[in-house]
Amino acid sequence: MPKPGGDLNRPVFFTSAVIILIALLAAIIAPRAFNSVIGTINSVVVNSIGWYYVALVSGFVIFSLVVAFSKLGTIRLGRPDDKPQYNWRTWFAMLFAAGMGIGLVFWGAAEPLWHLASPPPGFTGSTIEAQGRRAMAQAFLHWGVHAWAVYVVVGLSVAYAVHRKGRPVSIRWALEPILGKHTDGPIGNAIDVAAVVGTLFGVASSLGLGVSQIAAGLEYLGLGTASTGLMLVLILVITSLATVSVVSGLDKGIAFLSRANLWLAALLVAAVLILGPTLFVLRELISGVGGYVQNFIVMSYQTFPFYGEAGEAWLGSWTTYYWGWWIAWSPFVGVFIARISRGRTVREFIAGVLLVPTAITMIWFSILGGTALYQQIFQGAGLITDGAVSTNTALFEMLGNLPGGALLSGLALLLVLVFFVTSSDSGSFVVDMLNHNGNPNPPVWSRVFWSVMEGAIAAVLIWVSSTAFDGDTSGLSALQALTIVAAAPFSVVMIGMCFSTVKALRHDVAVRQRAEDALLRRELAQEAAQLVTDAAD
Repeated sequence: MPKPGGDLNRPVFFTSAVIILIALLAAIIAPRAFNSVIGTINSVVVNSIGWYYVALVSGFVIFSLVVAFSKLGTIRLGRPDDKPQYNWRTWFAMLFAAGMGIGLVFWGAAEPLWHLASPPPGFTGSTIEAQGRRAMAQAFLHWGVHAWAVYVVVGLSVAYAVHRKGRPVSIRWALEPILGKHTDGPIGNAIDVAAVVGTLFGVASSLGLGVSQIAAGLEYLGLGTASTGLMLVLILVITSLATVSVVSGLDKGIAFLSRANLWLAALLVAAVLILGPTLFVLRELISGVGGYVQNFIVMSYQTFPFYGEAGEAWLGSWTTYYWGWWIAWSPFVGVFIARISRGRTVREFIAGVLLVPTAITMIWFSILGGTALYQQIFQGAGLITDGAVSTNTALFEMLGNLPGGALLSGLALLLVLVFFVTSSDSGSFVVDMLNHNGNPNPPVWSRVFWSVMEGAIAAVLIWVSSTAFDGDTSGLSALQALTIVAAAPFSVVMIGMCFSTVKALRHDVAVRQRAEDALLRRELAQEAAQLVTDAAD
């Protein structure tokens, strides 16, 4: 069995590289055919097994809560006397920035507007308040407990294997309780390859979408034109910064940028709250949370079986798309948060990962999305045009309607940039660990290699979009679809992780219980002997 700190795993490294190279060559040589094939596969996956994604992710929520509130939650991820590697503030900042920070910036203002403009099939809100409340609750569903429960499944299983059993930081060892000797072999290699490829494609596609938003923001502010050249330059800048960060290591660059993310994000939402419709936002926050809690079970299991193609289309565009996206990202985020969670109990881990980011997410959407809804409904801001929302510019349009809008938009651009650097360097670090048999501190050369590879994938697809699709995002859409398709087989791996984690934790609880029972019997025996001695005297 490889030990932590192992050498390069050649089968994982070269197989991952070949798969990525083939995908890129296909995108370059035959972009339209590539897009068509991947799009067809994605449609089949999303439309035919959307019900499976809905049931699965809701099952992950139940799994997380059951483990946390049972005796299994008392097991420590490490030795019994281990202390947490990072304090709560740093730990939360790192997992939040890696998990979905950039997505919140991208969708914070746009998604509630989309749900207002295009509500779920069958929803006929009689009042504008009901429509706005449902729009916010739907955003909470996609970014709240369910999303983080996906990360809990992977993160907890990997953290247990790494910190409790001393296994390398790798996806495969999370399945050791059910794979046994097959863990260290072709099956284990295949699992890690899937994690590497999914992580690279997921981060690269997010990088591509992110530079599209940054370019749109620069154009909105009159600082440039959202051209292919500008986006390629932005990719170069972000990749360079991410490379410097990942070279500096987990405790320096990545931790520093994660804390900077939180401060910048806090500054932005505080400014929007103060300068925007403060009272409305605070009231809407309470109302939105109430709508989320009230409709939690109904929304969790909504599949719209009575609405035919309209139901499939809406679900595939939103809920099942998100569930597939979180599953596709879970190897990266799960391994990363497992790496930084030594010393916490299982209950602390689940509570921290599941609840705290969800609360912050609700506040974020309520402030940015709530302000956007207020401007659209009460001020006629025109953020919704012909039933559609410009996702790339919705944030900047909303900020532009506030005092000091240009300054706030500049702050938002900086936040997007730093969030992307954090996602990129965290992704590179995780991919490199997987390629080095779980080495928690992989070599610098390979960190640089994977960081550059992420930027190269995004740059190629931006270029393909420009040359083959007349500047639209079809090339990036194909890559997004590819990450969702990859989520289908990995979802089976996650089911195995749930069984493995429960099996391993139950064994630890049983061992501890036997030890406690044995100690109690010895103490009772000693007390009985002492009573006999005292009686004899």
